[in-house]
Amino acid sequence: MFETLVDTFGDGRVLMAAGLAVGLLFGAAAQHSRFCLRAATIEVSAGGFGPRFAGWLVAFFTAVLAVQGAIAAGYLDVSQARQLAATGSLSGAIVGGLMFGCGMILARGCASRLLVLSATGNMRALVSGLVLTLVAQASLRGALVPAREAISELWLVEGGAARDILARLGVGPGPVVVIAALALAFSLWLSVRRNVPPSRTIAAALVGLAVALGWLVTYAIAQSSFEVVPITSITFTGPSTDTLMGLINNPGLPLGFGVGLVPGVFAGSALTAIATREFRIERFGPDTPMERHIGGAVLMGFGSMLAGGCAVGAGMSGGAVFALTAWVALLFMWIGALATQMALVRFGGTGKRAAA
Repeated sequence: MFETLVDTFGDGRVLMAAGLAVGLLFGAAAQHSRFCLRAATIEVSAGGFGPRFAGWLVAFFTAVLAVQGAIAAGYLDVSQARQLAATGSLSGAIVGGLMFGCGMILARGCASRLLVLSATGNMRALVSGLVLTLVAQASLRGALVPAREAISELWLVEGGAARDILARLGVGPGPVVVIAALALAFSLWLSVRRNVPPSRTIAAALVGLAVALGWLVTYAIAQSSFEVVPITSITFTGPSTDTLMGLINNPGLPLGFGVGLVPGVFAGSALTAIATREFRIERFGPDTPMERHIGGAVLMGFGSMLAGGCAVGAGMSGGAVFALTAWVALLFMWIGALATQMALVRFGGTGKRAAA
């Protein structure tokens, strides 16, 4: 099927359409499930495993199970994905993960959550997301490049087996599938115990399936094309910067998966919010100071470029293929978020409120 589509429409258009479709699924599912790493860390920092934590676990282990299951069945090969094949930075994962975790607490959402909330009328999320994107662009191609490179080069790890956790351990996808299935079963049990509505649990699982679908469709297109097509999945900081720059000053931006992903997520979230009557305009207020949101967005913008992706791009897409730097980044996102939340509760007086 993809061979025919690629021959007819070209790689770029097919990739963009795939990104749009995956984005629609992710946006709708993330909005309905309230998928949010920040909210999960807040529950854990308070000493409990609540419904938001359960939802995040369902999404994460669904992604791991689906991706590793596809690899075990021979439908997917991620060995050439950037997260595994290219040289990575452990120093970037550590410092960037800490910055991103701190930033998502201050800005009341990670990069994906800000995009999803923007589509529901949340002006705070829209402004924070724009700042995050601009800082990420400056970190990728602008004035912050020297700082990013200086930190990233402190501790590099070669691509290939050195960056593949499963290769390091000598473990194949089969045992991982079994472990992920058991972990997903526990996550579903926890969702039931925390009285998460079944529709939200299903939506959380669809978030994880969207991550797996991203890997599968880009791999299928790569196999059908005569050109070099990057194998990738859902991530937000890089595609968001490309989309924004394309709108501002680069109408000739090459079409690709990320170009379709961002508008797809926005549309999926907006349509779901409208259908469920959850769309409403929200502005900055006394309990949501702009300076805290902007500071958090700046930390996430720079941190995501150091860490190799956001909470979804590194944490879930990279985590599902067991990229070493992705798991390190995710660990330090949790550490940064937990430390920041506990500091806000103790000293800030306004840290107890969960994400929207």
